[in-house]
Amino acid sequence: MASLLSTTLNITARVAPGPVGRVAFALFVRPLGRPKVKPGEAGVMARAVTGRLVVDGIPVTTYRWGDGERPVLIVHGWTSRASRFAGFVEALLAEGRTVVSFDAPGHGTSGGRATTILRQREIIRRLQSQYGEFSAVLAHSFGVVSTFFALRDGIRADRIVGIGAIADFDFLTARFRAMLGVNQAVEDALRRHVQRRLFPAEPDVWPRFDACRHPEEVPSEILLVHDADDDTAAPSQSRAIAAAYGERARLIETSGLGHRRILLDPEVIGAAVEFLSATPSQTRSAGPAETAGATR
Repeated sequence: MASLLSTTLNITARVAPGPVGRVAFALFVRPLGRPKVKPGEAGVMARAVTGRLVVDGIPVTTYRWGDGERPVLIVHGWTSRASRFAGFVEALLAEGRTVVSFDAPGHGTSGGRATTILRQREIIRRLQSQYGEFSAVLAHSFGVVSTFFALRDGIRADRIVGIGAIADFDFLTARFRAMLGVNQAVEDALRRHVQRRLFPAEPDVWPRFDACRHPEEVPSEILLVHDADDDTAAPSQSRAIAAAYGERARLIETSGLGHRRILLDPEVIGAAVEFLSATPSQTRSAGPAETAGATR
């Protein structure tokens, strides 16, 4: 079926780009499955205070641990859920921090079947309105590019931890093409549909989805962690962010953890929580090409 679909899209894209763009968009914004809470995550999730937002008519489940000011926001990745950060939540709570998170539309216990970067931004805006400015954001994969997009639109955070980062829209469309086996004409149709449906008043919106663009607009301190064996997000994505932000960014490269198991690694959790809990004077500046350690 997948082969038939890709062949049909490839053939049709040049003669009927409008319908192909709609189909490609529907596939592009829909996660592949809805993973469940793992047994090791259940205890942490049971301790959360759950809430609900409605975005574009879709019910969105939110989570809060603790009741302090300036919480740490967690933004999960694609085809994932907030529970995957259970180890980080436990470690942050042990440091006396408050944590908030959410399951994106089409993910976890939230409703809907699809999400977009605009829905991500709106959820983050609502959480900031509810809980006040964030002290930091901890994000994974697609959550990283969503975070940078939100930070350029009124969201505030002193620090960012990006794990297995995806930095730009071009990477997402290239991966979509590879996974579905479609050609450039299908991608072009997808982009035209996004432009018309989501950003009709902006003739060239794509640079806004680039985390490396105009680093001065995001004055946060940044820690990036990326595994050399990540088969979902290329390590070059995090390296590009580190290069763009210079002394404000530190990059840790691991090996043997991949794209998802990296969220379970005790050393990664420890490094992230230490960075998020440090005072500005304790932050170690690093050059754009610096790579540091926890390896497997």
